[in-house]
Amino acid sequence: MSPENARAIDRLARGAHAFHRYAHHPLCAEYAGETIALGGRVRICRGCTLAAAGALAGALAGTWIAPTLFSAALALALGAACAHRGARGLGKFVARGLSAGLLAFGTAGGFRDASLAGAAVGVLGLVSIASWIVSYRRRGPDRSACAACPERTAPVPCRGVASIVRRERAFQRLAGRMIGP
Repeated sequence: MSPENARAIDRLARGAHAFHRYAHHPLCAEYAGETIALGGRVRICRGCTLAAAGALAGALAGTWIAPTLFSAALALALGAACAHRGARGLGKFVARGLSAGLLAFGTAGGFRDASLAGAAVGVLGLVSIASWIVSYRRRGPDRSACAACPERTAPVPCRGVASIVRRERAFQRLAGRMIGP
């Protein structure tokens, strides 16, 4: 395949999946609270948006405020507790936004201290963030709404993924024509 065709197929793939690329949830009414609609078509994940906003705010605050090592370590402990408790039903704002903000605040504050103890707090923060991400990915998505959906056993894709499947099939047809027999 020529490099031009490969680039064209990549562009087609990005276009086909742009409206849901950052949502990673079904696009039905049952999951409407899990996504944020941007305009009429693009959707992003509410939890990931809260985590990114919290991490950015926490890192900026930890850098500008320059907390003491005690307050940076306390922020790490609270962030880890919120991440752990948030998984048990305290809501996405606490589980994602507040957790990420506190962890980033403590990590940035530790590194800002520019001492051996500060570096230790900063590294502890990075390890906490990494373990939070790994545990979240291991847990996987909450598909409890799908378990109760009557469409889950239908022979056609459910309304939550129908538009995604339709776009994927159109992309496959176009890419197949470009690749040829």
